[in-house]
Amino acid sequence: MRKKLQSPDTKYRGRFAPSPTGPLHFGSLVAAIGSYLDAKHHHGIWLVRMEDLDTPRSVQGAADEILRTLEAFGLNSDEPVIYQSRRSAAYNNALQRLKEIRMSYPCSCTRKEIADSALYGIEGPVYPGTCRNGVPTGREERAWRVRTENEPIFFNDTLQGRQVQCLESEIGDFVVKRADGLHAYQLAVVVDDAFQDITHVVRGADLMASTPRQIHLQRLLDFPTPEYMHLPIAVNGLGEKLSKQTLATAVNVDHSVPTLLAVLAFLRQRPPVELSEGSLDEILNWGIAHWQPENITGCLQFSAPPI
Repeated sequence: MRKKLQSPDTKYRGRFAPSPTGPLHFGSLVAAIGSYLDAKHHHGIWLVRMEDLDTPRSVQGAADEILRTLEAFGLNSDEPVIYQSRRSAAYNNALQRLKEIRMSYPCSCTRKEIADSALYGIEGPVYPGTCRNGVPTGREERAWRVRTENEPIFFNDTLQGRQVQCLESEIGDFVVKRADGLHAYQLAVVVDDAFQDITHVVRGADLMASTPRQIHLQRLLDFPTPEYMHLPIAVNGLGEKLSKQTLATAVNVDHSVPTLLAVLAFLRQRPPVELSEGSLDEILNWGIAHWQPENITGCLQFSAPPI
């Protein structure tokens, strides 16, 4: 059996936060195992949060399947799993606070209107500020946005180094409550990280561009900012990120040992050959004890191995 940690360091609280839009694939398993190894190497707490906020995209039964897959790899949350779909009141409270400090405003613009009038930034059209000073006469509010500022936001990523982004010119005022009435990911993740006292966020590099938006919200809401580590993402032979859209295959729990070894190799952890004959617990114990994320410093993506 896997060794029990003698005295968890509650100063380290990490998490894995999948969206239940389908089963786990190799790329999402990399994020799960990377975050788990970093937490346990530092004698910390590791949590699972189900980011099922986007109900139209959530697949029925996917959340339970994800949890079963994590369990099959020996990855169990140290505290009860929380579900974003059950936390609307907390997000409403945060949005109300943004309104009170005059940092959030209603917006009537459609996506097409924004695309037709905006310049393109690092993640699509940069909102041009059409409704910053009020919804135009005769229009109805659709979404709520948060005001950004023309000042760079810096953060030091453990693996990717110093990052900088100017939200106003590169992203624009971004949505915190969508036109369909759902709270946006950026707001929910910030509220939940604060609620769970998360100190370290280990996730895929595809989310690195979101980090300045989250830091902006943390500052506005007087929340602490965690340490960030963005792992290389797994891509297919065409250089596309593994995802449901690129038809990534589900993780096969019947091959947990070779898959776990493949994840360790993907993360450049160099597991010894003899571990291929070991048990899942032995491999996880080795990964925890020998975790060296510096082996992937500066790497944004790797090709996914055949399994």
